[in-house]
Amino acid sequence: MTRLSELGESHIISRVLTRNPESAHVIVGPGDDAAVTAPEGRLVSTADMLVENEDFTRDWLDWDLLGRKAAAQNLADVCAMGADPHGLLVSLAVPDDTDIADLEALYSGLFDEAERAGTALECTVPIIGGDLSSSGLIVIAITALGTVREDAAFLRSGAQPGDALYLAGTVGRAAAGLDLLFAGLRRETAGPELRALIDTQLAPRPDYGALRTVGTPSAMIDVSDGLSLDLARVAAASGVGIDLDRALLRDLIDPLLPAAEVVLDVRATGGAGDADSSDGRAATADDLALSWVLDGGEDHGFAASAPSRQDPGVGWRRIGEIRTGHDVSLDGTPVPASGFSHFGK
Repeated sequence: MTRLSELGESHIISRVLTRNPESAHVIVGPGDDAAVTAPEGRLVSTADMLVENEDFTRDWLDWDLLGRKAAAQNLADVCAMGADPHGLLVSLAVPDDTDIADLEALYSGLFDEAERAGTALECTVPIIGGDLSSSGLIVIAITALGTVREDAAFLRSGAQPGDALYLAGTVGRAAAGLDLLFAGLRRETAGPELRALIDTQLAPRPDYGALRTVGTPSAMIDVSDGLSLDLARVAAASGVGIDLDRALLRDLIDPLLPAAEVVLDVRATGGAGDADSSDGRAATADDLALSWVLDGGEDHGFAASAPSRQDPGVGWRRIGEIRTGHDVSLDGTPVPASGFSHFGK
């Protein structure tokens, strides 16, 4: 084991960036006071962070998967705007006694997810800069940059009554994985079906490729905080109502039923899942699976509205429609805008 405190910042940075790809858009990369790049089009910027004990715990920490998740949650926001990723700024704070091998695994995950996005979108996504600091807790803060043509950004504010509502990727799987972790399961011992859900929580895989087939949506959002909550944001921004079709959600609900049975069994026996479950009120496996689909975040699926006559393209499924009104409903019954929010609001 080689601790970071034995190496020094410059040596650490040189080791973790050995896989950093070259990009024609990067004129000056890591190593100077600031990066110099040549974006094509309008710049799209977003920032997100992962904080130990708030977003993950040491109990299920996998450094590679943590890197993948940190990259995915930022790249998904850039891509949901219709932009091509341009680069990442990575700021990291970790304890002094962290093993350099763990940090290399973290950056390997960052590079793997950036490469996956770049392959799907036919671009290169390098790390163009960042910062490294010592801390008692692990904190990863990423700024993702992208570029989009003038007036071509996908916003939340363009949905129109009569549009269809589509989803690329999944929702509910990361929430199911989180409840499985709280119930005491671990990816190393879970069966393939449940492990896949845990992996979605630890390292979501946004469907970047679907963004190449979507055409021109009237509105789009990265579903990161929960479908009901994020769709409520679209409804508010667009001044519309949104109705979800439960029958069209079955393909998302049904694969979660085995996990729901496991979590409910643990709760019934007073196991680890009780205190941390996402919905302690769920009476049946179907109720719990539905709550994961409606309220669970972190899959980073993409929800988009488009005229119903428009072919949504490969990777998109219809899950509802845009209507007049101001709320989100399921088969005509209003659903609360529930999901994850820092500070409980």
